[in-house]
Amino acid sequence: MKRAIIVHGWASHPKDGWFPWLKNELEKLGYEVLVPKMPAPLIPIMKKWVGHLSKIVGPVDQDTIFIGHSIGCQAIIRYLETLDTPIRGAIFVAGFFKLEGLESVAEEKIAEAWTKTPIDLEKVKRIMNKSVAIFSDNDRFVPLEINRKAFEEKLSSEIIVDHGMKHYSGNQGIRDVPSVLVALKKLPA
Repeated sequence: MKRAIIVHGWASHPKDGWFPWLKNELEKLGYEVLVPKMPAPLIPIMKKWVGHLSKIVGPVDQDTIFIGHSIGCQAIIRYLETLDTPIRGAIFVAGFFKLEGLESVAEEKIAEAWTKTPIDLEKVKRIMNKSVAIFSDNDRFVPLEINRKAFEEKLSSEIIVDHGMKHYSGNQGIRDVPSVLVALKKLPA
């Protein structure tokens, strides 16, 4: 069975923004969809998020895809690093290797753990087979050119740039992200 795991971002939850829309769209395409509530989303701690995915995802295979938003993309990348079984692919929405515009020292400290802890990127590339990274041209947190280049170079991701989607957050009024369905078609069948 085709499976999709959608990982929300920082200060978010499974029913926020575009996640219900995407879950519905994927189910129409025959996917079994898991949208887990990540632990302490206001203070996302890497070890807890990756550990949570390890507990709830279960076995993965070539019919498994991961879709992440923001820090959820980092959680996916770091979770994939722990696997030995390849998956079909991953879609990263507003993913980052560099963040800007954080509002406090506490937020910067949280983000630093995610952006500075080394990752075996070669292993992640082998596990995920293919990835697509989706960015907005006006995201105040995820600088487009820096992160576009990082995803291209570090993960060989194909890039999609949307216009005017900000940080793809529910609190910014984003209720659907059609480019995720475009990205899905770019993953191997």
